[in-house]
Amino acid sequence: MNTLSYKTVSANKATVEKEWVLVDAEGQTLGRLAAVVALMLRGKHKTSFTPHVDCGDNVIVINAEKVSLSGSKMSDKEYIRHTGYPGGQRIVKANELMKKHPIRLIEYAVKGMLPKNRLGAAIYKNLYVYAGAEHPHQAQQPKNVDLKTIK
Repeated sequence: MNTLSYKTVSANKATVEKEWVLVDAEGQTLGRLAAVVALMLRGKHKTSFTPHVDCGDNVIVINAEKVSLSGSKMSDKEYIRHTGYPGGQRIVKANELMKKHPIRLIEYAVKGMLPKNRLGAAIYKNLYVYAGAEHPHQAQQPKNVDLKTIK
């Protein structure tokens, strides 16, 4: 076999095959769930992965309010933001955020694992998180994914 005949195929926007994937967050640990979701959004689980192209899947996460945090992180973990005004630093604990906006826990965790550039912002738009078991993406026929099978 002639090994010099191998060609490296680089994916582009026209040749990328994007799928719709459904992930159930019930009983999952937040960080481990976010790591797998970020990997699937980025497309690193595919053989056609290209670092500078959005070649990942569209990921739907359901049951966001049933995600868990290990140890005492639910009461100790803090989410810090700033309003832009002097003295405008705001701190919210994870349990308060879970009560008001359970979707944001997963969104913040996944966004922190994506690249901090325009490509990362474009990839982040392929994430859809819902607090309950219902989602409006039935027409896309998403495939259920077991998180233990993706590495």
